[in-house]
Amino acid sequence: MVSTYVSYLSVARNLSASLSSVASQATVSRDSDYYKENIDKVTTVDEFMGDYKLYSYAMKAYGLEDMTYAKAFMKKVLESDLSDSSSFANTLSDSRYAEFAAAFKFGGETKTAQSDVQRDNLLDAYEESFDTEADDITDETDYFEENISSITSVDDFLSSSRLKNYALTAFGLSTEYTSSSFLKQVLTSDLDDADSFVNQLGDDVYVSLAKAFNFNEDGSTDGDVMSEDQISLVTSGYAVASSTIASTETGEAYDTYFAAEIGNITSVDQLMSDDKLVGYLRIAYGLSDDESDSYISAALKSADIAEAIGLSDLHEAFNFDEDGALADGDTAQTSDQTATTTAAFDENYEVLVANTSTEDATDNYTTRIASVTSIDDFLVSNADDDDDDNDDLPELWEMALRAYDIDPDSVSRSEVRKILESDPTDSKSYVNSLKDDRFVAFRKAFNFDDNGDVTVPLQAMSESVVDDYAAYYKQNKIRYLEGDELTEATDAANDEITYFREQMATITTASEFLADDRLVSFALEAKGLDPDDVTSDELKKMFSSDLDDEDSYVNKQDDNRFAELVGSFNFDQDGNISADPTGTVQQRGDVLETIDSYVRLTLEDDQGDSNTGVRLALYFERKAPEISNAYDILGDSALFEFFTTTFNLSSYVSNMDVEKQAEMVNNFIDMEDLSDPDKVDDLIQRFTAMYDMANGTGTTSSALSILTGSSTISADTLLAVAQLKSS
Repeated sequence: MVSTYVSYLSVARNLSASLSSVASQATVSRDSDYYKENIDKVTTVDEFMGDYKLYSYAMKAYGLEDMTYAKAFMKKVLESDLSDSSSFANTLSDSRYAEFAAAFKFGGETKTAQSDVQRDNLLDAYEESFDTEADDITDETDYFEENISSITSVDDFLSSSRLKNYALTAFGLSTEYTSSSFLKQVLTSDLDDADSFVNQLGDDVYVSLAKAFNFNEDGSTDGDVMSEDQISLVTSGYAVASSTIASTETGEAYDTYFAAEIGNITSVDQLMSDDKLVGYLRIAYGLSDDESDSYISAALKSADIAEAIGLSDLHEAFNFDEDGALADGDTAQTSDQTATTTAAFDENYEVLVANTSTEDATDNYTTRIASVTSIDDFLVSNADDDDDDNDDLPELWEMALRAYDIDPDSVSRSEVRKILESDPTDSKSYVNSLKDDRFVAFRKAFNFDDNGDVTVPLQAMSESVVDDYAAYYKQNKIRYLEGDELTEATDAANDEITYFREQMATITTASEFLADDRLVSFALEAKGLDPDDVTSDELKKMFSSDLDDEDSYVNKQDDNRFAELVGSFNFDQDGNISADPTGTVQQRGDVLETIDSYVRLTLEDDQGDSNTGVRLALYFERKAPEISNAYDILGDSALFEFFTTTFNLSSYVSNMDVEKQAEMVNNFIDMEDLSDPDKVDDLIQRFTAMYDMANGTGTTSSALSILTGSSTISADTLLAVAQLKSS
């Protein structure tokens, strides 16, 4: 009679072929196809358990076949929140139940406007935009100051788009629609001639622009194109116009601009045509954006109106009559009035600077985005919020646009809605028709469906699968460790988990994933695979394989875990993210793992029909790498039988105190040996020898020889002899 060990080897040495043989059996193949084709149609626990073929298949795959009848119990398992250590599945001593629950997502993936990573990336970009803005202002100002002195004619100036656009921005003029030919006529106008081009325009802004340069009517200059005071006016105007957040530097620029321009003002209309001057007065006299410019204009002209609307201080700071003009010899402000206005501005602006921290805005964003369930929610105004403190904060959509370098003033809410309703993966969608990568990136930062409702974030790896991989990775890294080693390994694992979570939320193609060795190693190790055992080229072939084609490269691998790994990602065959493979209650990788487990359990059961020892040996070989401590063996009846048989222990040891049992297991087995295939094989040899001795199977002399290690016949020779005898 063939020994148990040789029978075990005949299966284990050709495991891939053995599994393929089982998988091709008519019943197994039919049941596996049914499971694969129908599990994605299930959406609830009741539907799943109501389909006996699906339910019983899965129960067997996870070694819970004997509990198939206990539907009420298993429903509690499947409905457990595995993130809660006190949930039902997590409180059960048998880890198979938690593993079974983890394979299904009956709670569904979390629908959210933004994942934590999407939100954090957006807010980081939002905060960085202010530093970028300040740096850009400095760079452009440095360039202007360094190069303006080299200009000798108006044509020189207009030929430098950078200098020209700087000046236009400083005066609040369009850099896109102001033509060079028009600008040339403005800059070469005779300011003293009432009939000159610029004076005939009737727009004080263009007059101010012309005054900032010293061009003759023929476009030449008699000396410097700009004096220091003129340069100071333009640079301060640029800083004010370009700054979107209060800062000490912007406040100083405001003061410089106001001091330079207020002396040129001769009427209320002229003052009101300058947005920067109006903005200065709003800050100095505490006017909100809700109060229209007409309030300021009326208060400047009429003392009675100013008193009625509480702006007497503003009226008294200027010398305009009721027509908005100045009496002969008067200036808009005396030096004392200017000093008073400047002091008021500086005092109020210091408060703005102090409150300019983006912390309030980001806190408001974090709080509100968590409750967003639709595009309508996202576009709702802060003013509609019950918290009045939020009224002065930027809107959610404005912050989001800014984070992607899009001027909120350039996009209407209706356009934002159309963008967010677009499918960024559809080349013909509205967002892609804009031909602007910024808008595509903005769209991808949110998870809205085509009805405008929040949906599950589409990532390279679904968040629930990331959670599973994180748990597997950490478990594999800290297994067997104690004390300081455990602490260090836990910290290191947590660092890698954080990296994996953050990066997987940004990966958009299989190529990007495979290019990051750190991510690849993490995923392989989470599946119990050694990164050194597979090359980059092999992985590329695997990720470009068709999982539905049994002859594809990845499906031809001896280790099914590679196919399970590929199936864990939401990539299509071209390596792009796709919603098609994501699944409903089970992700594609979990489906493959369930089917592989079913086939493996069927193989073990088939072997057990002829020799229980072979089934136990195969079971131990499969479970050994997952065993972390003695209690894993004590809590599994099959592993416990393997242990007691291997060391010729009476089954009565189960009556001992559990701590004594655990101590005994540790005395016989070094847990770290279970991660070494050679030492696992040594234990299996010992088990099969003892099993044969206890059950009278195999050849006693061979069993004793294997047990004592005195045999000179190799396992390969024994297997070959057994195969000859059976032929």
